[in-house]
Amino acid sequence: MSRTSLSDELQRSIAPTSATLRDALLVIDRSGTRVCLLVDEGGRLAGLLTDGDLRRAILRGRSLEDRALDHATTSPHTVAAGSPRALVVDLLTALHVSAVPEIAEDATLVGLHTLSDVVGAKPLPNVAVIMAGGRGSRLGDLTRHTPKPLMTVAGRSIIEWIILGLVGDGIRDIHVSVNYLADQIEEHLGDGSRLGCSVRYLREEADRPLGTAGSLSLLRAERPDLAHPVLVMNGDLMVQFDAGDLLRTHRGTGATVTMATRSYQHEVPFGVVESESGRVTGVSEKPTISLDINAAVYAVEPRALAWVPDGRPSGMPDLVEACLEKREVVTAWPIGSDWIDVGTPTDLARAKGHA
Repeated sequence: MSRTSLSDELQRSIAPTSATLRDALLVIDRSGTRVCLLVDEGGRLAGLLTDGDLRRAILRGRSLEDRALDHATTSPHTVAAGSPRALVVDLLTALHVSAVPEIAEDATLVGLHTLSDVVGAKPLPNVAVIMAGGRGSRLGDLTRHTPKPLMTVAGRSIIEWIILGLVGDGIRDIHVSVNYLADQIEEHLGDGSRLGCSVRYLREEADRPLGTAGSLSLLRAERPDLAHPVLVMNGDLMVQFDAGDLLRTHRGTGATVTMATRSYQHEVPFGVVESESGRVTGVSEKPTISLDINAAVYAVEPRALAWVPDGRPSGMPDLVEACLEKREVVTAWPIGSDWIDVGTPTDLARAKGHA
C-alpha cells in the first residue's frame, strides 16, 4: 500500500475549511479518492467529507453553497505519522472505511491512505509461507492452550498482523504450516477472505514436527508448478518490512536464497584487552559489538525446495547451508525497522509496548 505525502496527489484531495459543498464535490471528482480533506490555515485536519456525506446532504435538500465543514466528520479515524502498514490495513478493513488520513503529533495532515491502494494494487504472483507449527515452549503457560501465533498484540493475533502486512504489499496467496494446536489457527484464519487473501494450510503430522523449513517439502508436493520466488517467514514475528522490495532485490541479485538480516549490537560490560603473543597492544573500554543476525524472513527460488528433505525436521539455516555447499548464491537483505521475535514473555510484552 502506498502512502501519499504532501504532493500534488494529496493536494488534490484537500480543501480549506471555508469550502462549500460545491467545492468539496469538485475536490472529490478530481481526486478520485472519494473524500475531501478539510484543512485549516495551519495545515491541521479539521474534517473529512466523503462522497456519501455529500449525497446525504443533497438528498436532505441542502444547498451546494452550504459550508462543507457543517456536513463533515470533524473527528475522523486517523493514524499517526509513520504507522506500520499492517495497522493501516487493519483499520481500513475493520472500520469498513475507504480512506484514513495520516497526521503528525500537532494534527497537521501528512498523508492519506485509501482502501483502493490496498484492494486495487496489482497482486504479486509470489506465494508466502508462514511457519506456525511450533509449540512456543519458551512462553511457558501462555501457550499451554493457545498457539504462539495467536498471541494477541494491539487487539489482533501476531499471525494476523503478519498476513495484513503481506496483503498490503500485494501478496494474496498464503500458506500456513501448522502442527501444535493447528485447529485453533485454522479456525481463527479460515480461508483468509476476511483478511483480503487466500489462506491454505500445510499440515504436519502431530507427532512429527518438521522444523522451520521441513514443511516446505509439503509445499513442494502441493504446488509443483511454482514459477516465482517463495517468501518464507516465521509466524511469531512482529516486524514491518516491504515484501515487494525484498522480492525485487532478490530477483535483481540472481540469488537462490535471500535472507533478511537485522543489525544486533551488544555492549561488552568490561574492558577488552587486545594482545599478541602475550603483549598487550590495546584496551577497549566496554566496546560495542555489531553483528548481522538472521531475521527469519527469506525469499527462496522454487528449485531450492528440492533440497528440503522429505518427512524429517530441517531448519531454514540448513537450507541456506545446503545452498552454500552447492555454491549457490545467498544474499543478505537488511531490515531497518523494529523487529521482535516473540519467543519469551518479555518479548511478548515488548511487542505489546511497540504496538
